[in-house]
Amino acid sequence: MADRRKGPAPRAPGARLSGAAAGFDASLPPAARPLALSPREALTRHFRAALCAGAGAAGAHCIHELWMRGEFAAHIEAALAALWQAAAASIPEWLPMRHVDWLPTLYEIALSFTTARRGRFNVYVVLLDCADRDRGPYGLYVGMSHYPPAQRFDQHKAGIRAAGSVLRRGLEVLTGPTLHLQGIARGEALRIEAQLARALGDAGLLVEGGH
Repeated sequence: MADRRKGPAPRAPGARLSGAAAGFDASLPPAARPLALSPREALTRHFRAALCAGAGAAGAHCIHELWMRGEFAAHIEAALAALWQAAAASIPEWLPMRHVDWLPTLYEIALSFTTARRGRFNVYVVLLDCADRDRGPYGLYVGMSHYPPAQRFDQHKAGIRAAGSVLRRGLEVLTGPTLHLQGIARGEALRIEAQLARALGDAGLLVEGGH
């Protein structure tokens, strides 16, 4: 799989046909869930069409919808592998590279935070490798920065003002749940960072950062 630390892979020529090929607007953010009303059979059909067309965004929405409905981990992992093989260059940054069973919870909690004050700061979430912990295999780091999340993740991994948990355990930025928390005022970012970390911890997730 591609390295997500530096953001999304370059889009392949013709990747913009993904929405037309799938019959829905694949340019929408994942939180919009354009396939929420689609029956399982339609999702399977859309996904097969996306694989044939090399349409990463359309395929990502199919996987995301199944994920939000609690699809078996093995099915999500198989779909991710198939999509990376068929359409790696056009997969959107917001689709995680590995199955995380609490992703729907992360979306639900993150989307409960809103802000009307625009600015230069971003709230971001990093997936941590916590396989050696009783509450693993994954944990979360919640942070805020005036750098784009992917760039800030690279800084962590390079040891630049790094949080030890991200330096040692960081796997990828979980971009999708906090897309609506980009470009906000510093005070709002600080508040949401702390409150989001607390809410995720209260929900039973293993959380570091956010303070």
